[in-house]
Amino acid sequence: MSASTSRSTASRAAAPPLSARAKRWLYLTHRWAGVVLCLFFAMWFLSGMVMMYVGYPKLAQQERLAHLAPLDAAAIAVTPAQALAAAGASDASGLSLAAARGGAPVYVVPGSKRQAPKVVDAATGALLPAADASAARATAAAWFGGQYAARYGGTVDEDAYTHSRALDPDRPLHRVDMDDPARTRLYVSSATGMVVLDATRSERLWNYAGAWIHWLYPFRGNALDPWWHDIVVWLSVAGVTVALTGTVVGVLRWRFSRPYASGSRSPYRESMMRWHHLSGLFFALITITWIFSGLMSMNPWKLFTGNAAPLALSAYAGEPGTASALAPPRTLIAALPAPPRELTWTRVDGRGLVLARSGPGAPQVLSARDAAPYVFDEAALRDAAARLLPGAPLRGIEVLNAYDLYYYARDAHAMLGHIEKPLPAWRLTFGDPQATWVYLDPKTGRILGRQDRGARASRWLFAFLHSWDWTGLLARRPLWDALLIFLSLGGAALSLTGVVIGWRRLGKKLRA
Repeated sequence: MSASTSRSTASRAAAPPLSARAKRWLYLTHRWAGVVLCLFFAMWFLSGMVMMYVGYPKLAQQERLAHLAPLDAAAIAVTPAQALAAAGASDASGLSLAAARGGAPVYVVPGSKRQAPKVVDAATGALLPAADASAARATAAAWFGGQYAARYGGTVDEDAYTHSRALDPDRPLHRVDMDDPARTRLYVSSATGMVVLDATRSERLWNYAGAWIHWLYPFRGNALDPWWHDIVVWLSVAGVTVALTGTVVGVLRWRFSRPYASGSRSPYRESMMRWHHLSGLFFALITITWIFSGLMSMNPWKLFTGNAAPLALSAYAGEPGTASALAPPRTLIAALPAPPRELTWTRVDGRGLVLARSGPGAPQVLSARDAAPYVFDEAALRDAAARLLPGAPLRGIEVLNAYDLYYYARDAHAMLGHIEKPLPAWRLTFGDPQATWVYLDPKTGRILGRQDRGARASRWLFAFLHSWDWTGLLARRPLWDALLIFLSLGGAALSLTGVVIGWRRLGKKLRA
């Protein structure tokens, strides 16, 4: 026998022990890591079903407008130019007027990014100070038209319902509990004196079984807050690993060719082990998919963060005009068929406009100078939109008259359900390296959002895999509900049987 033949024979003889060792580590990894992680799996599946119907508290635009009183022209004595001067600003773009503080009309002058806006009294022109408890109670009472009593609950910097970083400029928040039938809790900005969040008692209670536990918010707002993102990421990574090892173990233990002596293709006779094996094989793919897509929701290691240049919004807006030339609110209100609940000044291609909103539906567009109704010239709007990405050609515009797989609306309680998605919309395709898409409302000129390759990848790896928000399926409810509840219950059964098996084995080890 040659030396090479001897080495080959020795190699073949050594292979089975290595394979057995690998299997042993595979089984041990799945068994002991699953003791803890199956608890998280079960929690994610069960809380995910709650989130299908009760989302994390948020204040949607339409909900906010519904609680604002219509503007009374007689109560407004201050012009936009005077309000801007009081706030030390000159550009009217972004300025708004609504009865949003204590039920009285105020101008809201936007600040820089991550800074709270300034608030100017529309009756006196005074720059209003930070809101105290009295102002918060007045705003809360006005929210329901003075119908219900308001109980002031002090200020909070952050609690179980206010983890959103979008609220940072408004902290600390005044908390006011209302005596309405839904027992609504209002959070009022200390910076502006306006309601920034509402949560009914039902929403608050269900959130402890839904979003609060699903997103591991017990780790937020305390000493672990700086590590919350990493905790979620690495638990998800470990979860994917456990689910994958469990799938391999399940397949290895299944008899495909012939059954075991018991007549079953699963070797387990004990009911809990047997159900864990069967449910694992049946629901393994959805378990791996949901844990992986949950990991993708955290944008781990900035996988979806691109280096695209910011949109040139100033180039799109054009040069600002003189604030003193703007029509006074009484002229704008008189030009409308009914008093609006909010006026917002904006600018597109150097033309000042006002968006008047009274409730659901598209706002009415008026010229900011003469209050005449305004309709965009499509060619001029296209030319302005082409300036959004300097140096990148505008390759095309697609008019969306219906939702598609990238531009679609969700229920108001869903994670992104508060974001308005009007139709029709323009999808602008740019020829930059990131293949940027920009969505634009051709009726109002508002920029509705942007997507690059990273955002579109996130849409599939997170939103599609995690929420199954395929527009064709969402339009066929309750099919979407039945399918997701069935898969969630299957995943929960897999997880809970794993918890029982793991703790039984751990108990035996501890007793031994």
